[in-house]
Amino acid sequence: MIDSTLDYLGNSGLIAILVLVGLSFYFILTFAIFIYKFKTLQQLIEDEKKSLEVLASGGNSQRVLSKLNKCVGSSPVSKELLSACEISLIREASNGISWLSIVSSTAPFIGLFGTVVGILESFAKFSSQSKVSFSVIAPAISEALVATAAGIFVAIFAYTFHQIITRKVYELNTYIKAQSEILILKA
Repeated sequence: MIDSTLDYLGNSGLIAILVLVGLSFYFILTFAIFIYKFKTLQQLIEDEKKSLEVLASGGNSQRVLSKLNKCVGSSPVSKELLSACEISLIREASNGISWLSIVSSTAPFIGLFGTVVGILESFAKFSSQSKVSFSVIAPAISEALVATAAGIFVAIFAYTFHQIITRKVYELNTYIKAQSEILILKA
């Protein structure tokens, strides 16, 4: 496996290598964003859920570690203040998600670019030969298609992670809105 990878990189042109390096960066970025956002959102959701449970049972949620409680602070509760806090919290929670969307939409095109350049380079090599058989063309084309496969591979993870994180932000939003409604009723 390592030999074939090194062989591929040795036979690849500069553009193909740059494309694969860029896609590798995208892949690492995708996982870093996902892991960070997932852990952060899990903790926020847990805190807001506890706060909502305390509020729903008639208790004082000020003792619970909640971002909404922190935002409201000791200010008198108003619909406008809660709305501003909700917007601020959701904006903060969804920060960075757009990168997953960008990666999922651009990675296949970056891979396709690498494939097109690889095929063009292959045809340029074959142009000097008078007869070229399928057994010579096929390996060159398959090597060029690696970039497209890599782009699609990265995009699949980015898109999946984007959907998971978006769902977590929606879940957080639900808990925050429910708390806001209870706080308005209590005010």
